[in-house]
Amino acid sequence: MSTRAPLNRERVLRAAISLADEAGIDALTMRRLGERLGVEAMSLYNHVANKEDVLVGMADTVLSEVELPAEGVDWKMAMRRRAVSVREVLVRHPWAAVLIGMLPHPGPATLRYVDSVLGSLRRAGFTPNMASRAFWVLDSYIYGFARQQSNVQLQQAADPDSPQATRDLPPETYPHLVEAAVSYAAGPGWNIEDEFAFGLEMILEGLDRHRGAG
Repeated sequence: MSTRAPLNRERVLRAAISLADEAGIDALTMRRLGERLGVEAMSLYNHVANKEDVLVGMADTVLSEVELPAEGVDWKMAMRRRAVSVREVLVRHPWAAVLIGMLPHPGPATLRYVDSVLGSLRRAGFTPNMASRAFWVLDSYIYGFARQQSNVQLQQAADPDSPQATRDLPPETYPHLVEAAVSYAAGPGWNIEDEFAFGLEMILEGLDRHRGAG
């Protein structure tokens, strides 16, 4: 006879993350969360204050998976590693990109994450103002790319023939779109990692020129 592990805050949050990964953040309710854990919804309130507390905890748990910038590492390398780590987390948890940005009260892991990134930029010679701006630009790119990646994957799953359909459009009506599709088909193929690295390098090079700006 197996015994169920006792309920605690970590189990509640992990179950909420699992539910959101499977069905989306809109599917998360206290009732469904209770059902997943095999308890009445009211039992959850012994471990979380309310649904907002669950959402804050979920965002915090997800961001605790991110590799934080290490001291003594070149800032560009630190930002590259951090960017890749964040994108991997957001691809694993597609709902998190929206959730993290909308919560008014970030948790301790979220605060450590932000402070660590800003600290890496400050040690690299960014002024306080430019460190904040660099953080904003980098995260906008990372989060936006992760969402676009999820959209592309969904589109490819729904319609694997969409690239061919684009190439078959009338070139006299959509000359540049068809040109791009043909060029893509003739090339080595679109690689998500290469595209992410390409955009990230452009941003890092631009930020490097403004490190000491006020």
